[in-house]
Formats: sequence, C-alpha cells, structure tokens
Amino acid sequence: MKKFGRIKMWIFLPIGVFLLGLATARDVQTLDREIDKIYSELSALRKENSSLENKISALSDENQRLRTEFLFRLENLQSEIRTLSTGVEEYKDYLKRPSKEIGRVKEDVEVRLKVLEEKRKSLEEKNIAQEEKIKEMEDRLKGVEGKIKQAELEKSSPAKEVLPEAKRLSAGMGDLYKVAYETFQRGDFEGARKKFGAFIKQYPNAELSGNAQFWIGETYYQKKDFEKAILEYEKAISKYPESSKIPAALFKQALSFLELGDKTNARNLLRRVIERFPHSEQSEMAKKKLETIK
Repeated sequence: MKKFGRIKMWIFLPIGVFLLGLATARDVQTLDREIDKIYSELSALRKENSSLENKISALSDENQRLRTEFLFRLENLQSEIRTLSTGVEEYKDYLKRPSKEIGRVKEDVEVRLKVLEEKRKSLEEKNIAQEEKIKEMEDRLKGVEGKIKQAELEKSSPAKEVLPEAKRLSAGMGDLYKVAYETFQRGDFEGARKKFGAFIKQYPNAELSGNAQFWIGETYYQKKDFEKAILEYEKAISKYPESSKIPAALFKQALSFLELGDKTNARNLLRRVIERFPHSEQSEMAKKKLETIK
C-alpha cells in the first residue's frame, strides 16, 4: 500500500511542477503586456506635455507682445493728452487777449480781402478787353482770309468775258448767252449749266458755242467736281478747236488734274499751253504754276 502511494506521488509530482511552470509563463506574458501599455501611455503623456509647454510658451510671447503694445498705446495716449492740455492752455491765453487786438486782426483781414477783390475786378476788366481785342483780330483775320480766297478764285477763273460785237450776234443768241453768263456770275452754277447747254443745243455751230462749252466745264470746276470738269473742258477743246477758250480750257484741265493729285498730266497740259499758245495770258500762268509743282 505504501509502495503504491509512493508510485502515485512520483506520478503527480511532475504533473504539478509542469502546471506550476505553465502558470508562471502566463503571468510573465501578462506582465510584459502591462509594462508595454504603461510605456505607451507614458510616451503619449510626454508628447502631450511637450505640446502644452509649446502652447504655454506661445501664450507667454503673445502676452508679452500685448503688454508691450498696451504700454506703447498708453504712452501715445498720455502724449496726446499732454498736447491737448497745452492747446487748451494756449487757447485760454488767446481768449485772455484784449478784444482790441482781435479787432485789429479782423480789420487787417478785411483790408486784404478788399484789395484782392479790387485786383480780381481789374483782372476781369483786362480779360474782357483782351477778349474784345482777340475777337476784333479774329474778325480782321477772317476778312483777310476771305479776300485771299476771293483773290485765288479770281486768279484761277478766267477773266470776265467780253461778248463779241452786237452786230455779229443775233438778238436771240446774244440774249440767251448773256443770261447764261450772268447766271454763272451770280454763282448759280446749276442754272448756268442748263442755260449754256440750251444755248449749245439751239446754236451748235455758233461762234460762242465753244465758249458756252467751256463755261459748262467751269460750273463743275467751281463745284469741285474735277473729273466732270476735265471731260467738259475736253469737249470744248475737241469740238471747237478754233474757239478762243482753248488756252483757258487746257489750263483749267491742268488745274483739275492737279486737284486730283495727278501731277504728271497737270505738267503735260501746262507745257502744252506754253508751247501752243506762248503769247496767251494762260501761258504766263502756266509757267508760274509749273514752278510750284514739285
């Protein structure tokens, strides 16, 4: 029986030791996990503590800045108060001055204002007089310009036409031509054109038909329709080669081309006037005009 008990003890003893070893390993693992957890929490606390320290430092700097700014503003405010106090004192001193001095200053200001007002009126009067002089000069200038334009117009237009002797014209022919010419002289170029056209239609081969054709060209020239003027002058030159208006027609053709910017044709026509009609009035005019064309 005792022997059996010993055997039983030797059997359960290793089992107990084994079980005791297992329990100890589990405890160690649990303890390690607890230690790791504590270290993690400690690390987190350290980080949080560092963040708090940084915030505290920033708040301290901000507090210092605000304090400095407050002191600066306080000093400025005190300075302004001192300035205002000085101004108030000066104003009090000014109020204590005798009223006589204030009156003198007021009179001095009024005198200066009066002088300035007189100067202003004087300048206005001078300005009005100057404007009147300018207007007078402008009127005179306009008159001179008008005379210049009239002179240029008279220079570019043929001389006033002298009608042939009455015995060389029939009464009806002479009257019709005279009416057309007088219409032109009045500046009614449209009316003159129609009347000269009627004259040519009624008297196509008359001595004055070439003249009438020339004046039709003139009605267009005076209206600055230079292209039509050139064509009408050409009719006078080609249809009435014996007309006394040929030199004038050639010369006015040249001027029309010049107005259109065609200097080449203008020069050629002016030379043609000089060559074909060297003793005519238009020849001298053509020479002078050639000198001006560059």
